[in-house]
Amino acid sequence: MANSNAADDKLAPSKQLTAEQAELVERIKQFSINHISDDKHAVFTIYGDAGTGKSVILSKLFYDIQQLAHDKQSPLYKSHNYFLVNHPEILKVYKKMAGSQKNVLKKNFNRPTSFINQNDKTHGPVDITIIDEAHLLLSRGDHYNNFYYNNQLSEIIKRSQITILVFDHRQVLRTKSFWNIERLHHIIDPYTNDEYHLTHQFRMAASDSLVQWINRFTDGTLTPLPKDAKKDYDFRIFDNAEEMRKLIVEKNNEVGLSRIVSTSGYPSTLDGGKHYVLEPDFKMPWDQYNYTQTPWAEIPETINEVGSMFTCQGFDLNYVGVILGPIIHAEGDQIKVNLGKFTDVESLKKRADITDVDEFNRIKQELVLNSANVLLKRGVKGLYIFISNKDLRDKLLKDYNQL
Repeated sequence: MANSNAADDKLAPSKQLTAEQAELVERIKQFSINHISDDKHAVFTIYGDAGTGKSVILSKLFYDIQQLAHDKQSPLYKSHNYFLVNHPEILKVYKKMAGSQKNVLKKNFNRPTSFINQNDKTHGPVDITIIDEAHLLLSRGDHYNNFYYNNQLSEIIKRSQITILVFDHRQVLRTKSFWNIERLHHIIDPYTNDEYHLTHQFRMAASDSLVQWINRFTDGTLTPLPKDAKKDYDFRIFDNAEEMRKLIVEKNNEVGLSRIVSTSGYPSTLDGGKHYVLEPDFKMPWDQYNYTQTPWAEIPETINEVGSMFTCQGFDLNYVGVILGPIIHAEGDQIKVNLGKFTDVESLKKRADITDVDEFNRIKQELVLNSANVLLKRGVKGLYIFISNKDLRDKLLKDYNQL
């Protein structure tokens, strides 16, 4: 596979930033310098959809801050700084980069729970904490994963002089990490605050109107496909999942990093066995747990697996084939979720603090559609879609064939 496909190459601090990105890095560094000695905690929030370059900015920012931590002339000299991410596959990428970067060590990178529990033992000073994918932070206790507080973001802020985080409400995927903008502000508003909104889509070569169509679809509204859906981007709707798989294999042989992914709706149990995504003419196993230090999509053998939102979130693929499973259908122009067909029970567990049944069902529908949004935005060069529900598939195919 070509080296340019490696995730650590795409996130490396040496990667050329746009003028907007570089300016934001400088702004956050200045924010950190301004508030490093305050009596009050300070929080900087970067908002942005999937593919807007959030992780690239954080990678460069952390590299720069670590250089300043070793610069005797800097107000950040000898600062103790940490980079946190709750996604094990993305953490592998950052740790892989760390060894090759000056003053950036593997021990600087951690999962939030590990960071919190270690700090409880050492009570060591923490100056700046950077959080990638903050929408994945736990917003309730999770004793199974050794998190015994109520909210990870609250605990990280309490332990850090300055907290810098990125947030995308459309990438919230599990009830135990349920967030929305209101809940986020409830936690960060008591502190010194600044924020920035990224809007330009970097990952997908797709038109802005196609990205907006995806957002409307996963916000629950079916609208006509934009006329420029195929402009400079390989966008296709398939009537047969096996035909889509064959083309993904072809693209993978040509340019690498092309995979099939799917929403929930097909049997999947964490019992170490293989479980299959089944459609007419199509049978492929779900992704297996990845014990290696290589991200799932960069392992050659995973061309023969179906990726989930948990293996793909935060990663670029060149071409992605997305299966929208039997849970997703349409009622008129409304995209609906059949929760009775949802198979990833771990993601939608009950929460004691959300007692209204209707509200909780609405949240669960929102999380399922968020997972579709994550998958539909993986492809840099192309997006292929197969929809299990025939009525919705026929509706989209008719629209697609008129483009």
